[in-house]
Order: sequence, then structure tokens, then C-alpha cells
Amino acid sequence: MKPTRAKRQLSPGQGDLFGIDQIFSIYQATPDAAISNAELYKRVSQKTGVPLSVIDERVPVGKSGEKHSISRRAIRFRQQDLKQQGILERVKGERGVWRLTEAAKRDLHAAKSGVKLLGFRTDLGIAVWGPSGDIFKKLHVPVTLVYSSPPYALRRPRAYGNPDEREIVDFICDTLEPVIEAMAEDASLVLNVSNDVFHANSPARSTYVERLTLEICDRFNPMWLMDRLIWENPSKMPGPMQWCSRTRQQLQVSWEPLLWFARNPLKVKSDNRRVLEPHSERHLKLMQAGGENRETNYGDGAYRLKVGSFGTPTPGRIPNNIITRGHRCAHGSRYRKAAIELGLPTHGAGQPYSVPEFLIKFLTEEGDLVVDPFSGRGMTSLAAELNNRAWMSGEINLEYIRSGAELFRGRPGFWLNPQIERAFRAGREEC
Repeated sequence: MKPTRAKRQLSPGQGDLFGIDQIFSIYQATPDAAISNAELYKRVSQKTGVPLSVIDERVPVGKSGEKHSISRRAIRFRQQDLKQQGILERVKGERGVWRLTEAAKRDLHAAKSGVKLLGFRTDLGIAVWGPSGDIFKKLHVPVTLVYSSPPYALRRPRAYGNPDEREIVDFICDTLEPVIEAMAEDASLVLNVSNDVFHANSPARSTYVERLTLEICDRFNPMWLMDRLIWENPSKMPGPMQWCSRTRQQLQVSWEPLLWFARNPLKVKSDNRRVLEPHSERHLKLMQAGGENRETNYGDGAYRLKVGSFGTPTPGRIPNNIITRGHRCAHGSRYRKAAIELGLPTHGAGQPYSVPEFLIKFLTEEGDLVVDPFSGRGMTSLAAELNNRAWMSGEINLEYIRSGAELFRGRPGFWLNPQIERAFRAGREEC
């Protein structure tokens, strides 16, 4: 196989002046060289056009007022992010010296147009290597949920191949079109997109999310916006660094949109009884006491509280439309461990298992078909598999197909394409 240009999808923060893609590209430019932090700061200065004196500037931080360089700290945060993704490692015995891992030096093999190869399967689903716009053409099986996290929009295209902000709306819609054509009348489409995208040299945010929303509703009529769910990530890295920590013109970003659309709002299969949460201790006591013992009203009578309100026992609390989940999870750790053992680059823009699992439970029933056209690590498919849903996934990069397969090893009917297994085994033996 002929390697293509690397197309790593890294963590959010593309609007950040010292974003993870910027730092990665500096190491990628000299993949066999170790770079000290002092040299890294110089290269960042040259790449971003920010004077080194500005990067070195120390300002009071925190209650103590102790002075630190916010820019240097931001760069080191990105190093740690890259380390967690298996892309960077410290040079042993050297302080503040980093280099690319051997796995990160490898290029990704992106499928060309028209290529469709079965990567692996279980009794419940299949993962296919190829461009998703091709994989799902003429799909005749009714789809109940399309859930995916497309590549994040970038103001300028990077080495790992993301479409830029001007192209991203058409790119996403073109890829989704054959899948949406197969959606059942009671089906849903949910897209996790980034809101951490800014205009050039400006703290003003891009409106590509709004344009994407309108394009989906207009192009795939009928398609209705049901909600803009919020995925709040308490472990998200600080940012946008330039506009939040330096100029202080923005607030820290801690969430991403989950755009939920439905074919037919009146028939959509969503059911919040499948995702009820435990009642609070206060509400449990209120139900045990038979409900409220007072009568009042709020909002000029718009809301009335009567004696006995909230006294009827219910199985749980209806969740809010803010989904609070940290980024890390046991399945993600297992994926990273498998990728490293295989000597493959890890997919850096993954989600925790709990986000797709929540939406799959909320929007589908057992036996329904869940499709992910931008599979990445395969976490959506794994959530479908472990919750007894059928699944199909598409992924353009072969390395991600191979490492993602390890999450399904041991599941009923698991089969890994022997051609893919031999290809990467041979690669390890050559090393």
C-alpha cells in the first residue's frame, strides 16, 4: 500500500493560536529530530508570527500574583495533549526535550474514491474501509440513527487533511447524503461539531455551525431540527488560549454542540424513559412525604404549585439537554493501548463511550440500525454493539480501522479481514 499524506484528526482547539495542530506540525516537519522547549518556542514564534518576546512575556497569574508565561504554558499543554495521544514522547535523560513517537512517524493510508473493503465485523455490524460517500450508496436497510463526529472545521487546511471552514458544510452534507436517503421515517441524525472555530486573527466565532444546520434542513427536506444538545466536557483543555488567556476577550470553552435532527418530529423514536437518571435525595424525600404541602404560583399564574405536587412515585428524573461527560473512558484507554501495541497512530479526536451510548439509548430500540460515517476509533459502533443494536461504520483511514477492531475482539462473530491483519503484521516485522 502506498502511504498518503498524514491525516491525523487531533483534539479540539483549532481556533487557538497555539493549537495542537500547530505544535504537531512543527515536530512533523523534522520527524527524526528531538526538539528542546527553548527551540520549540522559537519555531512557534516563526510559524505564528508572534514575536518571541511576546511568547516569553510573564504576567501575574492566580491569587498569588506569581508571574508566568501564559503562551509557554499553552504550548506545554499541547505537548501533554500530544503525549496522551501517543504522538509525542520525552527524550529520556533530557529535561524539556521531546520527539515524535515511532508510531506517529507513520503515514496514514487513506482510501481513494471508489474503494470499499470490509475491515471487520461482528454478528451485529460491519466496519468498512473507504470514503463514506461511496460506502453507503444504495443502502437499502432502514437506518434509525445516524450519529457521527465529522472532522472539525479549520480556517486553513492542515497536514492531516481536514476541509477548511469554507468547504466543511458541503463536505459533511455530501458525505451524509447517501446515509440520509436510507433513514427511516422515525429516524434521527445527530452530529457532534466544534464551536471552537474563529475567524482569522479575531476573537469572533465562525458561523459554520449555523450554516450547516440550515443546509441540512434545506437540502434534505424533510429534515427538522429537534434540539441543539450540549456536550459539556469538564476535562476539556483551557482555550481558546489567545482570546481567553491573553487578550481576555473570550470566556473559556467547555462544551460542543450535538445537533439533533429528525425525519418526522411526530414519529421520531426518541423516548426519554430509556435514559432516566436517579432522583435527587431531596426529590426522593418529597415523593415519600406525598408531595408538596403548600400551594402557590409563579410567573403570574403560569406555573402553579398545588398540595400533593411531585408526590407520585416515578422511576427516575428526565435528563436535561446538557450532557456532562468527561473525555476519558476505559474503552478509550483500551483503544490507545491497542494502537500503541500495534505500532499505529492513535486517533486524537475521539469521544468517550458514554456520549454515543446515551444517544443510542435515547433515540433507538434494540435491533435498530445505527450508522457512523466518520467512524474514527469506532466508539459509536461499540456503543451500538454493547447495547444490542445493529451497526455500520465507514472510515477512510486504514490504520483507524485496524486499531478500532481491537475494541470488538471477543464479541460474537468477530472477524478481522486477514488481508488487513497481514499488512500491519508485516509492517511490524519490517520495523
